[in-house]
Amino acid sequence: MQNDNVMQHAVDDDHFHDECGVIGVFGHPEAANLTYLGLYALQHRGQESAGIVSGDQGKLYVQRGMGRVADVFGLEQISKLPGDQAIGHVRYSTAGGSVLRNTQPVFINYRHGAFAVGHNGNLVNAAELRTRLEREGAIFHTDMDTEVVVHLLARVPGDDTGTRLAAALRQVSGAYSLVCLTESRLIGARDPMGFRPLVLGRLIDSGGFVLASETCALDLMGAEFVRDVEPGELIIISKEGIESRKPFAPVGRRMCIFEYIYFARPDSVLDGVHVYSARKRIGQALARQHPREADLVVPVPDSGVAAAMGYAEASGLPFELGLIRNHYVGRTFIQPAQRGRDFGVKVKLNAQPNILRGKRVILVDDSIVRGTTSAKIVSLVRAAGAREVHFVVSAPPTTGPCYYGIDTPDRSQLIAAQHSIEEVRKIIGADSLDYISLEALYEAVGGREQGFCDACFSDDYPLPTPEGHGSRQLHLIKELR
Repeated sequence: MQNDNVMQHAVDDDHFHDECGVIGVFGHPEAANLTYLGLYALQHRGQESAGIVSGDQGKLYVQRGMGRVADVFGLEQISKLPGDQAIGHVRYSTAGGSVLRNTQPVFINYRHGAFAVGHNGNLVNAAELRTRLEREGAIFHTDMDTEVVVHLLARVPGDDTGTRLAAALRQVSGAYSLVCLTESRLIGARDPMGFRPLVLGRLIDSGGFVLASETCALDLMGAEFVRDVEPGELIIISKEGIESRKPFAPVGRRMCIFEYIYFARPDSVLDGVHVYSARKRIGQALARQHPREADLVVPVPDSGVAAAMGYAEASGLPFELGLIRNHYVGRTFIQPAQRGRDFGVKVKLNAQPNILRGKRVILVDDSIVRGTTSAKIVSLVRAAGAREVHFVVSAPPTTGPCYYGIDTPDRSQLIAAQHSIEEVRKIIGADSLDYISLEALYEAVGGREQGFCDACFSDDYPLPTPEGHGSRQLHLIKELR
């Protein structure tokens, strides 16, 4: 067993962590290889495990493993995934532990044949459903809420997979964007509120179809964007073409607003909003809301870059990369026994004294959760010679946990829920601290009328939450990226 003094997490548990990413391909002779490429593009959404299930001549084949896409898949693994249809998944464990049995896609054989599913999101009533199913004799093999869906699917009547899947999903509550594979169909489903993204694309060379969490995956796979899968929509893709079903009662759209602040890749387009442009607008709004006398604007890379560019443009201040990120650090590293040097931050970020020395710095980051990493970054910038450090945040204060697929800590560990802005400023050691307002954030991402979930900022939860009912709180880890 590793000594705790030797093996340490590269960054402490102080930022939001990505949830999961899903891919589906139908109608291409190299479906598994394309799925593999799509997972590469979605690696930012989950780094703990990866998996692909392919379909060929009525049979499904599976390859899954722990680690990033490059760790799990090589030529040998891809060669074991024949067929012209496949689904893939990259995972961070929002519900269920980080172990091999919890890798996705989930794969089963039941009375209607083979079925595989990959899930992005979190089901808030999973514990309740699991208890009921276990009392009925169900045997669970994983800790994941996704397995609840397949048990429900196996119990509903009917011969049509789409109809049975809709019946199963009517029993769950929460966030889900699903890709499912049978012997002859690729199925996509998005929950009625559309918490998590899902897009449909067409493969340019084969005319086949792609389902993906984000449009950046389509770009790498050689697919053109067709449209977003609508909230509450079930898309069934087969050799007969595409069928769209709306099996759920319509409710208001509540897309997760944090997708635009941090989670999505900046080159993606989510529900018609270009993420990079939205982040620049957030930075511009911050500069208008919170002007400061300063010499330069520095992002916390990589998630603060676009907002910092927007702040610099609107303020007329120079944009500088005063912090350089090391992109080649894994989840853990060997740390010397000597304490007090903040190796966990320094291994990821290096401050440039020749840029920062003697300067009044606007430091831009996407969020503050616990505050410990923010304090270390401020200290790093000061140690490099900065005269003043003004911390600017492209999200409002995070005061509530998320139950819809994002890992956040218990409310008692959220620094903004326990302290005033002035108190947080003192804790992180900044000369000033400014957050974007919720209204300015809405304006940057297309307006409140578009329909967003902002519960982590407003405490306005669109679905009943398990808080206070003994259910598992989701844990928080995020690597800087």
